[in-house]
Amino acid sequence: MARTADVAELVDRARAGQPRAVARLISLVEQAGPRLREVARALAPFTGRARVVGLTGAPGVGKSTSTSALVRALRARGQRVGVLAVDPSSPFSGGALLGDRVRMGEHAGDPGVFIRSMATRGHLGGLSWATPQALRVLDAAGFDVVLVETVGVGQSEVEVVALADTAVVLLAPGMGDGVQAAKAGILEIADVLVVNKADRDGADATVRDLKHALSLGRREREAGLWRPPVVRTVAATGQGVADVVAAIDAHRDWLVGRGELERRRTRRAAGEVEAIAVARLRAGFAGRVGGAALEALARRVAAGELDPYAAADRLLAGPPDR
Repeated sequence: MARTADVAELVDRARAGQPRAVARLISLVEQAGPRLREVARALAPFTGRARVVGLTGAPGVGKSTSTSALVRALRARGQRVGVLAVDPSSPFSGGALLGDRVRMGEHAGDPGVFIRSMATRGHLGGLSWATPQALRVLDAAGFDVVLVETVGVGQSEVEVVALADTAVVLLAPGMGDGVQAAKAGILEIADVLVVNKADRDGADATVRDLKHALSLGRREREAGLWRPPVVRTVAATGQGVADVVAAIDAHRDWLVGRGELERRRTRRAAGEVEAIAVARLRAGFAGRVGGAALEALARRVAAGELDPYAAADRLLAGPPDR
C-alpha cells in the first residue's frame, strides 16, 4: 500500500512521463483503498488540461480499430495520447477479456501512448466506476488527448457524454444502426457521427439516414447549436480518419468559443462529486440499517403484506426501539 509520501512521488514520476507510475496511480484508483483521497488530492492541481474524447457504438462497428487509428493520427501531430478502454466484465468472476491491449498492440512500444483497459465490474452505462479518476491520472500526467472507449454493450452506454468533451458515436452499414440511432435517440449524445466500414454496401444509405434524422432534430432548427457532422471512415486502412480528427478539432473550437467547454467540465465535476457523495451515503446507510432489516421487509413486500414505499419508510426510520 502506498504511503502519503509515495503518492506524491508517484504523481511527480507520472508527470515526468514514467508509465509505471501512471499505471500504479490508476491501480490505486481502481482499488478504491484508503489512499484514494490522497491520490485525488495530489492530482487535482494538475488536471483540466487534457482534451477528452469519448468513443461509443454498438459491438462490431470497429471502435478499437478506430481508436487505434485516431491514436496514430494524433501521434503524427506530436500529441501524447492516453487511452482508457473499458471492457465488459464477467458477472460471475468480475474478470474481463481486456482485448483492447491486444487490438492496439502496435502502440505498445510508443512512450507517447499509454493504454489502460478497465473492467466495468458490473457498473452500467458503458463505463467503469473508476473511469473519472483514471481520467484525472492521465490528465495530470500530461497527456494532450485522452480517448475513452466504452464497452459497446448497446445503446444504453451514454455515460461517456458526461465524461467527454467530445462524444464520437460510431456506426456501421448493414447493422441497422441508422434506423436504431434515430429511434433510440443516440443522435442526442453524438458530437461527431462516424460511419465506419464505409467501403461496405449500405454505407450511402446509413449516411443518408443519419443526415435525415439530424435534419429533423432540434439542433437543426435552433441557430448557434452544434450540428454533428457525419464522417465516413475505413479505420482499418486509415481512410477518413483525418476527417474525424478535423471534426473533433472543429467541435473543440465551438466549445471554447461558446463557453460550453467550461460548462461541460463543471457538469462533469458535479456528477463526480454527486456519485462520491451517494456512494458514501449508501455505505453509511447499509452499515446503519443492516441487511437483516432489509431482507425482512423485502419478504413482506414479496408476500404482498407491505407496499415498497411503506417498507422504505420503515427502513429509513431505522430499527425499532427495544
